[in-house]
Amino acid sequence: MNNNFYFKGNFSNIYKEPRRSSEVTSQIIYGEKFKIFSKNRNWIKIKSTYDNYIGYIENKKYIQNFNPKYKVNALKAKIYKKPNSVSNNYLPLGSKLSIEKENKLYVKIDKNKWINKKDIKKINHKEKNFIKFFTKFLNVSYKWGGKTYKGIDCSALLQIFFYYNNLFYPRDTKDQIKYSTKKISKKFKKGDIIFWKGHVAICVNSKELIHAYGPEKKVIITPIKETIKRILDTANLKVRKISKINF
Repeated sequence: MNNNFYFKGNFSNIYKEPRRSSEVTSQIIYGEKFKIFSKNRNWIKIKSTYDNYIGYIENKKYIQNFNPKYKVNALKAKIYKKPNSVSNNYLPLGSKLSIEKENKLYVKIDKNKWINKKDIKKINHKEKNFIKFFTKFLNVSYKWGGKTYKGIDCSALLQIFFYYNNLFYPRDTKDQIKYSTKKISKKFKKGDIIFWKGHVAICVNSKELIHAYGPEKKVIITPIKETIKRILDTANLKVRKISKINF
């Protein structure tokens, strides 16, 4: 029996336990592939195919047959009921899409769901400009377990870059530290990844970094040395590892 499914809601929380009051550990976005471990009327226990993340989502909005050819390249792509109509619904960056129909400016991805072509790229598109990618999230709210324009945490900010580029990268900081190769040079450069216990940030140049920072409640660019000192002073945490983005 085929146990591959694809999420078809805009995005959804993944909960630690099958109830809304439980801790949100991550999220699943449109077009993301998963396997089902168990289900009842209200909840299904899933494992993400991309990173083997296990948790519970509400039992709705998923399909079995799906062949994505495109993906969302914008921080949030408007979903229109028909081309040029008013919309308050969006798909998050990285969402994978199957195209049913298209015209000059829009593609139809499902019943009453159209996306502007300017917001999508082909599924195999590589975004090599990681600074451009990460800064799309500037000022997005910090949200534990989040990974969209509605809220994102520090490890998801890093992981979503690799997910978009069709490359594996772990979801949680503790696993990212283990997975990433230690950088030998101690001088900070663009693309360096700085890890603390429970936190991660990416250098945008030799003096500044970008991170989803809980104390500031948003994605922000801050000075590297000041941030290292602040985290040491406020949380008593030293830098655990320095790595770099390789893909």
